This record gives sequence, C-alpha cells and structure tokens, in this order.
Amino acid sequence: MFSFFRRGPARLTPQRAHQQTCDGKAVLLDVRESPEWKAGHAPGALHLPLTRLVTGAALPEEVRDRPVVAICRSGHRSRQAAALLAARGVRATDVTGGMTAWAREGLPVTVEDGSDGAMP
Repeated sequence: MFSFFRRGPARLTPQRAHQQTCDGKAVLLDVRESPEWKAGHAPGALHLPLTRLVTGAALPEEVRDRPVVAICRSGHRSRQAAALLAARGVRATDVTGGMTAWAREGLPVTVEDGSDGAMP
C-alpha cells in the first residue's frame, strides 16, 4: 500500500482509501481549507489544511506513528501533502481525484453536525 518510488508515494483510488481508513489501517487526513471541510468531508477524517502543514504544523496525535492517506478536493494539494509528510518520515500517500472523485463514487460525505454533506 505505501510503497515508495522515486517520484513519491503510490496513490490510492477513493475506494481503496475508504477501505484502508475504515479498516483502521490508515488515517484519512483532509488537507483542504476550513470552508471546504465544512461543506462536506469523509466521515472519520481528520482536518489539517495544507497551508498549516507547509508552515510546520504538527500532525494530530491520532495520526502520529500511523500511515496517513491525504485527501483534498481534486488530488493536487493532497499529493503535495503526501510528499511533505513522506519527507518528514511519515508513511503517507494520497487519494487520486480527491473528494470530488470520492463523492462521485458514492462514498460517504458528512458535515460537522454529522448529517450527510454534499460536495460543491
């Protein structure tokens, strides 16, 4: 799952990411900004915007020493986050297509109050 190549960590499909994070094999880390997060995110995901990661923010306690699957809206920021985390020694990968692909595949999306969310 988290094999590393010269170009960086392998990427996961939304289905594979959902399976691995639901199974507890990895933690889903949403790196979008707060308005995007509030509009809808994967249930159980942790939130830490890429802008904070870039400035050196520490990972949430629940993430430390566990594989991380980063996700954003389209897959661009999460790929950056996975590379940044890998450089810090974290076993990290990301979701191809991001939350857009996640929602398109019918995977669950929720908002902060626990109700069903929608992707813009």
